[in-house]
Amino acid sequence: MRLFRLMKILLVALKYGLDEFLLGHERFHWLRPTARAVTFWRDLSAPRAQRLRLALQELGPIFVKFGQMLSTRRDILPTDIADELAGLQDRVPPFPSEQVIATLQRVYGKPVESVFRTFDRTPVASASVAQVHLATLPDGTPAAVKVLRPNIANTIEKDLALMQAGALMVEKLWSDGRRLKPREVVAEFDRTIHDELDLAREAANCSQLRRNFLHSPLLLVPEVFWDWCSSEVMVMEQMEGTPIAQVDRLVAQGIDVQQLARAGVEIFFTQVFRDGFFHADMHPGNIFVATDPTDKGKYIALDFGIMGTLSDTDKSYLAQNFLAFFRRDYHRVATAHIESGWVPADTRVDALESEIRAVCEPIFDRPLKEISLGKVLVQLFKASRRFNVEIQPQLVLLQKTLLNVEGLGRQLDPNLDLWVTAKPFLERWMRDQIGWRAFERRLRDEAPFLMTALPLLPRLLHTRLSAPPAAADVALKEFAAVQRARNRWLAVVAVLLAGVIALLLMRPL
Repeated sequence: MRLFRLMKILLVALKYGLDEFLLGHERFHWLRPTARAVTFWRDLSAPRAQRLRLALQELGPIFVKFGQMLSTRRDILPTDIADELAGLQDRVPPFPSEQVIATLQRVYGKPVESVFRTFDRTPVASASVAQVHLATLPDGTPAAVKVLRPNIANTIEKDLALMQAGALMVEKLWSDGRRLKPREVVAEFDRTIHDELDLAREAANCSQLRRNFLHSPLLLVPEVFWDWCSSEVMVMEQMEGTPIAQVDRLVAQGIDVQQLARAGVEIFFTQVFRDGFFHADMHPGNIFVATDPTDKGKYIALDFGIMGTLSDTDKSYLAQNFLAFFRRDYHRVATAHIESGWVPADTRVDALESEIRAVCEPIFDRPLKEISLGKVLVQLFKASRRFNVEIQPQLVLLQKTLLNVEGLGRQLDPNLDLWVTAKPFLERWMRDQIGWRAFERRLRDEAPFLMTALPLLPRLLHTRLSAPPAAADVALKEFAAVQRARNRWLAVVAVLLAGVIALLLMRPL
């Protein structure tokens, strides 16, 4: 099965002339005449960008998603390829409406006409994993119905098997393979793609994100209609807006696209650092902009199949690194890498600092608006090899999403200064984490436990202090003396904590 799929990938690549991307390099230029003679049967009259899009489209959902991510990186892709790959975001060929109706009838156990008041058989959007149809609920509420592509899981399993085999080969045959943890990265991707195949899970993701931004002035998230949802069907509020990729149309509608670009950066950092729960598939096909008078200029998020999560430790580490990088504090970047475990504990801080400085200083000599975070990450990755920096699989989604956000923001505003937009937000977040407000918040969170434990402290202290010391063991006597001293300090701290908690509880929430 794997061999058959591999052969299909190679045949599709040859069919659309993707080998010429490699043979176009001067090192392999001499092979081009031979390759064309062997593959005389193919038609290469179409532009290269169109052939690349058609190849990815024919290879299936995983390759389509790869093309979607690439389409936002206009700073590293030729314009013709970026423009063509953008078609993968919202112009994937739909599957027949008969299959949609068959899925709905099987899921609901009755005819579609008995489930919805109206159902439009023509899809309004078609993506790599599912497609969306407009409908009306029995009470007249407009809704969007997302239906999973039939038999999509089989194709994905074949591609994942090939990726897992390739990751094993990379780890065994390449000197840097083990450090890059390719099998763990593939396993993480495996989990996310399987999550995306479960529309009930996607509905839960949508509901959580909507709750996080329910009163946000920047982002709208549709409501989920749970009574009509299943693992193959998701029914949600119908959202109306303009696709964010249609910049000229947004300008004609009176949208401030520069403000829109800055808002996108703020939304991303809010999701990451405030909630630790972020939309990890932020390509232009998944984002609309509201144009109605009430919500004009707000982002509309769609497609919640891939979401990322971060622990408090991850968030703290990332914030410290971002801020240190913004401030050119390379010493702090180096120490944060060591503290987080990304590099071995015995790494010399001054050597790592010097390497980071050598990469970053030439970049910062340019205007900030011209700095590409994607290129910075590539340079840092190359520099990190000699220090055995390990790739963290749990951050792969975040890295990918950050690249998408940068590409999308600069598509709206070529002069977007990602650093200036993000720095104040990160500084506020760090103050909230280490200042008095953070201490107050943690005390409030722990107040129920502390109020239960504090009344028990006198009895515990009395039991500890009145326990008879061992008569024959000098070491135990010394240990008991140390413990009594610690207990006295514990009593003082307990009293102080009780006072602070009492003051906090008297303050209005």
